[in-house]
Amino acid sequence: MSTMSGKNSPEGEEGAGRMKSESWGQSNAVGEVRRGQVILAAYLIVTLELTFLFMQFGVMPYLAKNLGLDSVGFGYLQTIFGVLQLVGGPVFGRFADQFGNRAALTLSCASASAFFLLLSISTSIPILFLSRLPSVFMHGLPGAQKVITDLTAPSERAAALGRLGLCFGVGIIIGSALGGVISTKFGSACMLGCIPPSVMVLSTSFTPELHLISLRSCKHVFVPMYLGLVGSLINTIISIVWIPSPAKPKSEQRKTENSSVFSVREILRVMKFPGVMEIFLVKVLSGLPIGLFLIMFSIISIEFFGLEAVESGYLMSYFGVLQMVVQGLVIGKLTSLCTEQTLLKLSIFIFAGVGLGMALMKTIWHYCIIVVPLVFAFNVQGTITDSILTKAVPSSDTGKAHHNHQTCLFPFFGSIR
Repeated sequence: MSTMSGKNSPEGEEGAGRMKSESWGQSNAVGEVRRGQVILAAYLIVTLELTFLFMQFGVMPYLAKNLGLDSVGFGYLQTIFGVLQLVGGPVFGRFADQFGNRAALTLSCASASAFFLLLSISTSIPILFLSRLPSVFMHGLPGAQKVITDLTAPSERAAALGRLGLCFGVGIIIGSALGGVISTKFGSACMLGCIPPSVMVLSTSFTPELHLISLRSCKHVFVPMYLGLVGSLINTIISIVWIPSPAKPKSEQRKTENSSVFSVREILRVMKFPGVMEIFLVKVLSGLPIGLFLIMFSIISIEFFGLEAVESGYLMSYFGVLQMVVQGLVIGKLTSLCTEQTLLKLSIFIFAGVGLGMALMKTIWHYCIIVVPLVFAFNVQGTITDSILTKAVPSSDTGKAHHNHQTCLFPFFGSIR
C-alpha cells in the first residue's frame, strides 16, 4: 500500500504540474488574444476619428468662406482649435492616468460627437467658433498610444506605435478624398443651385447674407458633419465595449487619489524625468514650424496654390499614401538597423532641409516633392520620440508624457498670414 502510494505520488505531482502548465498556457493564450483585440480596437478608433476629422477639414474652409469668414478669420478659427488642444492635452493625459484608458477614450469620442453635432448646425459664424470648444478633449491618437503602451513590451512598442501611423495614413487618404468629393458635389454646386435665379440676376456678387440663405436651404453641405457625428458615436460604443480599464497597483492608486486632474505640478513633474525635457524641446523646435504649415494648409491650398476642394483632398490623400509607405515599409527596417538616437538626429536634419525647401517652393509640384522628406522626418521623429518617452517615464505617467508632447505640435499662431 505504501509502495503504491510512493509510486503514484510522483506521477500525481507530475500530472498536476502538467495540468497547471496547460491551464497557464491556455489563460496566457486567451490573454494574448484579448490583448490583440484591444489593440485592434484602438487602431480602429484612431482610423475612424481621423477619417472623419480630415473629411471635415476638406469642407471647413469652404463652409467658413460661405458664412462670410475671410482667411484671417479662418486663421483665428484654427488658432482656437490649436490652443484648446494645447490646453486640454496635459489635462486629458492626467485624466487617462487617473481614471484609465476606457474613460479617457470614451471622453475623447464623446467630445468628438459634440464637435460634429455643433458643426452640423453651424449656420452662423458664432456657432462655427463655438463648435471648436469640444476639441479640448479630442485626443484619440494620444489615448490610443497610451493603450498600446500599456499593453506592449518595450521591445515591441516602437513597431506597435508605428502602426498608428498607418491608421493616420488611412484616415488622411479616405477622409481627405471623401471631404473633397462631398464638398465639390454637394457643397458649392448645391449652394449655387439653392439661390433663386431672380436673386442671382439682381445681385452682382454674393454677400454673406446670401450665402447664409444658401446654407440654410441646402443641407447637403453638412453631410461630412453628419457622417462624423455617426462615426464618433460608433467610436464611443467601441471604446466602452472593447477598451479595458485596468486596475493600478495600490501604491499608484494612493498616489493619484491625492492629486487633482488639473494639478499643474503633476503635469510638469513628468518633464523632470531624465531625457524628457530634451525630447520635448526637440519636438517643439522642429515640429512647431511644420505644425504651423499643416494647420493652415487648407487656406494655403486655396489662396497660394489655387486648388479646388476636390484637388486639395487628393493632395492630402497623396500625403496619406506617403505616410503609409513610410510607416509600413521604411521605419520598421530602420529601427532594426539604426539606434533611436541616430534616427532622431536624422529626422532633425531632414526637417531643417524641408523648412528651407518650403521657403523656396513656388508651385504645387514643388510641394509634392518636398512633402516626401517631410513625411519621412515627421513619422520617424514621432515614432522614435514616443518610444523614448515610454521608456523614460513610469507606467503611471505615460498618459501625461504622451499628451504633453503630442500637444506641442499645435501652434498658437495659426492666424499669421
